[in-house]
Amino acid sequence: MTRDENTCKGRVAACLSAIAILAAAPIPATAQQFAADLIARKDGTATAIGTLRVSGRKARIETTALPDGFFLLDTAGPAAYFVRPAAHVYMNAMQSSPLTQQFVPVDPDDPCRQWLAMAQLSAPIDLATWHCQHDGQQAIAGRDTEIYRIAAPSGLGFTGWIDRARSFPVQIKTEDGTVISADHIRDEPQPAQSFELPAGLRKFDPHALIRRIQQSDVWVEPPASQ
Repeated sequence: MTRDENTCKGRVAACLSAIAILAAAPIPATAQQFAADLIARKDGTATAIGTLRVSGRKARIETTALPDGFFLLDTAGPAAYFVRPAAHVYMNAMQSSPLTQQFVPVDPDDPCRQWLAMAQLSAPIDLATWHCQHDGQQAIAGRDTEIYRIAAPSGLGFTGWIDRARSFPVQIKTEDGTVISADHIRDEPQPAQSFELPAGLRKFDPHALIRRIQQSDVWVEPPASQ
């Protein structure tokens, strides 16, 4: 066998080895992008309560209850903001809507981490009273989902049905029996700017406003309790 033949065979072997390594390597999953309508159902009545957009780890929720703004969520931060473009301000979402703690991108194999992180943005969480556990599988609208139950204080517990393909809960049942679902899901690319804070907005801090009022002449110290 000539030297050239040995070299050629060596190159072929190296190429085949490289192909085998690449084939065995995990392929990153494409970030899910979709839009949906949020529908609440209780006692036989269905009510449209908002819209939802998702792109990867980010979500945007617009609600009929707060028509002057929208919520921006990012589980990578984590972060949850309420944005009011007309007022040129944004603020931490805090407890303005339980949807920001429920309809968020999650890891289908361990969604408890993301749900807990988003709940902690709203208010301090006592881990002794917050529990999350897997509770089986169920088909929702023809798609397999993973069921998780979250026990939390102050009536904030819920059950979530997670669409594994979309890495997102497509149905939530609250403690009062209301079922909120992501209906009419459209799997389609979402504009990146829909998940970013608009330029020129200032962050509104209600605590700073209260401190300024307390330091002003208009503040009247409440009387001490008897």
